[in-house]
Amino acid sequence: MNYEKTGSLIKQLRTEKKLTQKQLAERLGVSDKAVSKWETGKGFPDISIFSALADIFGADVENLLMGSINKNEKDIGNMKRMKFYVCEDCGNIITATSEAAISCCGKKLSPLTPRAAEENEKLTVENIDGNLYISSPHPMTKEHYISFVAYCGDSSAMIFKQYPEWNLQATLPLFRMGKLVWYCNKCGLLYQNIR
Repeated sequence: MNYEKTGSLIKQLRTEKKLTQKQLAERLGVSDKAVSKWETGKGFPDISIFSALADIFGADVENLLMGSINKNEKDIGNMKRMKFYVCEDCGNIITATSEAAISCCGKKLSPLTPRAAEENEKLTVENIDGNLYISSPHPMTKEHYISFVAYCGDSSAMIFKQYPEWNLQATLPLFRMGKLVWYCNKCGLLYQNIR
């Protein structure tokens, strides 16, 4: 941990929130001299204060400890590049359109890396009355199942939650092209292009 970098970030975030050192100190239950010491790198907040600092600044504790916040460049947005995160503990599905710090059940999650589905793994896509009907003979047991199927196009995305008790099926409006992405608890994240 670099005291100067963390102190500089605390000062930057405090001024962005239009707080004086005294106002920040009062909210944290410390003296304004303590805040001044942190900001000049001559002291460091007690570890127990970082959670409250993060709440006040709307920041991540890890970024405060590192002394830097890396902001994403504006992503013009192509939903086909959407990142998927799945918590192995609770099954939570989280998405992001660019880099993000994601955690669930107390663990930091990494984006899943999709792989192209082999021919025998691909989902069945049928055009029925102007809609795409998606199905698969993939096992749907409590031990081996697909937890979601997503359609990702240039400007839109749809996620269809699946459950082990169901046969995999989803219906979506007919799109000219895009990508189907799905997550199997045994096989990982897979995709196939649809045209």
